[in-house]
Amino acid sequence: MEPIRRQQLINATMAAIDEVGLAEATVMRIARHAGVSAGIISHYFGGKDGLLEATMRQILTDLSRAVSVRRHALEDNSPRAHIGAIIEGNFDRTQVTGPAAKTWLAFWASSMHKPMLLRLQNVNDRRLYANLCHQFRRVMPRADARNAARGLAAMIDGLWLRGALTPEGLDAEEARHLAHTYLDQLFAHHGCQQHASITESH
Repeated sequence: MEPIRRQQLINATMAAIDEVGLAEATVMRIARHAGVSAGIISHYFGGKDGLLEATMRQILTDLSRAVSVRRHALEDNSPRAHIGAIIEGNFDRTQVTGPAAKTWLAFWASSMHKPMLLRLQNVNDRRLYANLCHQFRRVMPRADARNAARGLAAMIDGLWLRGALTPEGLDAEEARHLAHTYLDQLFAHHGCQQHASITESH
């Protein structure tokens, strides 16, 4: 399938979910948003579930890219800097806009019932935890690093979820600030040496 047409259908899926929710985002509605026939969706994705999976893979790819770009741009190789980049990437604009946020919420709910979506969710969870744990492990004992990674991962997810559920939508700047503050507290609690806090620039 041509990349442009594929992206067009993924954008239409997110727009339909944003408009009416996952249950009402029918293949016909998504097709109308994309300006194509419903048969195109069935042919390339096998139906709504296949299109939702493709949409979530795209959002997860966007998330991975947002984190990677920030980490590669770092001039400071400290654990604090790398974890800060992970925080920033998780609140990138590709993850916090209305359509993306509502698609994430639909994905989380559907993953409890659909094995393929659950596998995607587990991969994403493990990646976040592993990346955080690796950086914390550079300055903390293994058990402390694991606990710090679990705590920060829960903080990131919790800030994202609470923000996405508010009528005004997620305030990404405030969420990033709170996550960075919590990270600073983790480092301070464990007596870790770190460079100047990113929160100072917010």
